[in-house]
Amino acid sequence: MQPNATNRPNAALLGAFWFGIQMVLGALLGISLQARSVQLAPHQALAAFGLLMTSGACVAAVTQIAAGTLSDRRRLRGSRRLEFYAGGAVAGALAVVYFYTAPVFWQLVASFMLLQLALNIAMGPYQAAIPDFIELKNLGSASAWMAALQSAGNVAGVVVAAFVKSAVAAGVALGTLLLLTCAVTGLHVRKLSPVEEVAAPLRITRAFIDLFISRALVYAGFYTLVGYLYFYVGRTMSGDVKTHTGLLILLFLSAAAIGALVAGRPARFDRRDVATAAGGVFILALVVFLFAAISGQVVGAATLAGFAWGVFLTADWALGCTFLPRGALATAMGIWNLALLIPQIAAPAIVTTVLSVLSALQSAEAPRIAFVIAAIEVAAGVLWLRRLPASRSEGA
Repeated sequence: MQPNATNRPNAALLGAFWFGIQMVLGALLGISLQARSVQLAPHQALAAFGLLMTSGACVAAVTQIAAGTLSDRRRLRGSRRLEFYAGGAVAGALAVVYFYTAPVFWQLVASFMLLQLALNIAMGPYQAAIPDFIELKNLGSASAWMAALQSAGNVAGVVVAAFVKSAVAAGVALGTLLLLTCAVTGLHVRKLSPVEEVAAPLRITRAFIDLFISRALVYAGFYTLVGYLYFYVGRTMSGDVKTHTGLLILLFLSAAAIGALVAGRPARFDRRDVATAAGGVFILALVVFLFAAISGQVVGAATLAGFAWGVFLTADWALGCTFLPRGALATAMGIWNLALLIPQIAAPAIVTTVLSVLSALQSAEAPRIAFVIAAIEVAAGVLWLRRLPASRSEGA
């Protein structure tokens, strides 16, 4: 069924909920997981951070597959998957308040697992919204909107995490905005008709596998950079760690939003080339981090890495919408997102293992070693990306 003038999809409204989800994840993954690990496990902060990331990501991986499969079945019965959006948003709003107010470490772990459960009930079904309602020829611009809103949401989350001093206020602010953005997207989706209503068994193609592997490797590098930036700042820069890290991530994410919008212009290039170029620039930024001696160089590295990441996100969304099977979208999205969730488990585990082997867990050089690992992971990911078939925008 083709959309008419009265129910034409708006990528910004469809992406509003993505802003809310990414706002919560930006606050936690960039600053709050690390800061709360230091607060509640001060003598084993790196290990505590790794445990939090691993436990939450394991819950998320299982939940997305289950929710995606169930939502595809509901879709065949006429559902627009809205029940998953609403349930995940309500539970997520409660869980994020619990996270910021948990008084001991085991409750912090429990709250993060509950939050990942809630968000991923929504995320797998929700990410099918773009291919559900956006025509193939418009996927490039819609992907740019999703990438830009992801970066903007992360910015908003970092602002809350870094500058709202009251834990209760931070949790309530994030939960409230999660609910509001869910309502914006949900009300818009209720007015839309799907681009097509087809159903087919999920078929895992070679392109799907190659896209999965390349995405997982690149995201491992991303989570290594973002996860250990807090510790890099704490061991290499003077001043308030939380504030400095927040400002660096704000620069990173603001540059990412610009990169996403630039990459969303009508593409004449193979999307693999766009993603590969972005990966190369990201690696260059990691090298700058390694050798940075003054704060200006650190700021430059964060800005360069952010711009490259925004370009990669746009290409990544477009590639996913191109190669994922449209007949089982939410299930496919759930599997595809394992390429995002597995790195959340693997990245801290890899870094912790390498640092332990090198007897460097307590070393001031530990974050720089983590950044070397990140560069290797991203390089492997962009090389693997070349196995995909050529993918250009419609009308290029």
